Amino acid sequence: MSYGGPAVVQSDGTILVEVEHPEYEAARDSLMRFSDLVKSPEYIHTFRLSQLSLWNAAAVGLTAPEVVDSLSRLSRYPVPQNTVAFIKDTMSKFGLLRITREDGRLVLTCTDPFVFAEITNSDKVRPFIKEVLSSDSLSLDPMSRGAFKQTLIRMGYPCEDLAGYVEGDPLEVALRERTSQGKPFALRPYQEAAVNAFWAGGSVRGGSGVVVLPCGAGKTIVGMGAMAKASTQTLILTTNVVALRQWLSELVDKTTLGPDMVKEYSGEVKEVGPVTVTTYQILVHRRRGGEKEYPHFSLFSERNWGLIIYDEVHLLPAPVFRITADLQARRRLGLTATLVREDGREDEVFSLIGPKRFDKPWKELEEQNWIAQAHCHEVRVDLDPEDRLVYAVAGERDKYRIAATNKKKVELVQEILKRHSGDQVLVIGQYLDQLETLSKILDAPLLCGQTPVSEREALYSRFREGSLKVLVVSKVANFSIDLPDANVAIQVSGTFGSRQEEAQRLGRILRPKPQGESATFYTLVTRNTKDQEFSQKRQLFLTEQGYKYTIWEARSFLETGSGGA
Repeated sequence: MSYGGPAVVQSDGTILVEVEHPEYEAARDSLMRFSDLVKSPEYIHTFRLSQLSLWNAAAVGLTAPEVVDSLSRLSRYPVPQNTVAFIKDTMSKFGLLRITREDGRLVLTCTDPFVFAEITNSDKVRPFIKEVLSSDSLSLDPMSRGAFKQTLIRMGYPCEDLAGYVEGDPLEVALRERTSQGKPFALRPYQEAAVNAFWAGGSVRGGSGVVVLPCGAGKTIVGMGAMAKASTQTLILTTNVVALRQWLSELVDKTTLGPDMVKEYSGEVKEVGPVTVTTYQILVHRRRGGEKEYPHFSLFSERNWGLIIYDEVHLLPAPVFRITADLQARRRLGLTATLVREDGREDEVFSLIGPKRFDKPWKELEEQNWIAQAHCHEVRVDLDPEDRLVYAVAGERDKYRIAATNKKKVELVQEILKRHSGDQVLVIGQYLDQLETLSKILDAPLLCGQTPVSEREALYSRFREGSLKVLVVSKVANFSIDLPDANVAIQVSGTFGSRQEEAQRLGRILRPKPQGESATFYTLVTRNTKDQEFSQKRQLFLTEQGYKYTIWEARSFLETGSGGA
């Protein structure tokens, strides 16, 4: 075999790919099917094989020989034998255990007698078993379908769920060819591919899983495309009321559903209709002294839902994970810009929502002009001597707050705004006192958790119209706000080392611009402090996606606008 491909497969499961190689694009598309993109700087991209990536591949029909053959064709050198063994061993586990529905019963079958003996004798599994039917099968409590799959994946055995779904009550829904304003509308090619990957022809192997697309790439449109495929009553879970109402607006604008068919279930309005949009917050709300721990969980049984859509699925709260474990007979679609969870529970997304069905690299969509090109800058500033002393003697948690709220950042924000006087700018931060100070000095409104929804929507409207050029926002604006004209973001503080937060904040400015203008993201960091340390952690996901941060010294930045370090 001739080894002249763009990849180098290493024995630890990492795959290095030469970007300038003529076969790079074909290699990238092939590798994305069964490995995770880890880093994508200019010349060498790094992918990694993992249990979860290989189980995702197996779940969508790839086999171990196909994966090994792809690597062999792409690799410049022979694929290490231990990597081949890892692929075969890992993928062989998927399909050993299958859940099917037989004569109204939920039945697990296992093709490996030793694995079957292991799980049937496990104290963790035994509570889910109704009856051992034979030497390779058992029946399950239907209500334990999700919890059973969770338990198995923690034991290292992914379960292929072929038990199918209830159809849900039918609902005629189609995508419009023109929006309600008369503008032409159609799915973009990658959105159509994502819908088809999720639906999988309507078979039992489709209908549940996760679509990963960058912020601004139209995940909501993918959700509506899935609704059109399913044509069933749908429950949609979102991150906040603003996102909820954006879903309502988009549904009426781009589908054949009328306003009477699409209902809001929130803290302010509690209506249920054929399509109901709610928030994670209302679902996990606890009534003090009430009989029910989560009274709004009843929404899941209000109607015969055929599809449940989880927006920003990487934020799924633990209580909603628990209720989702009981919803395995419903089709489930997760939408997210990144499957990174800071709690490491990606395997629960796999077992309860479904495998990753579709993924598109951020930079690839940028190259195709589906999202805006972005330039990222980190500007480093020192603490004043007196603040440096306070920082030195502070506790670990207080150290970050002192550094993150460094008052010298105010001058930097003012200078950046001067350079972007004609742009639509978001000033984003974590600490309210810092944001309140900036709001007063900049004479710009502050939007935070205490801002009434009506006022939030009015501010967003003014920003979209261009009558408001600068908006100061707290972490409530991290997710699902539709501000397509925002083209500059200034991050003054963040949530410790949260990678997904950094990605979401950049995502606020990635909507494609009318004239193809680029976007600019600034993160202001206090040098040689916890602020700088956490900033480096927050940037990991974006640097892995191929974004580069230009590092500036504050003095040079203020004086000349140059001086990258």
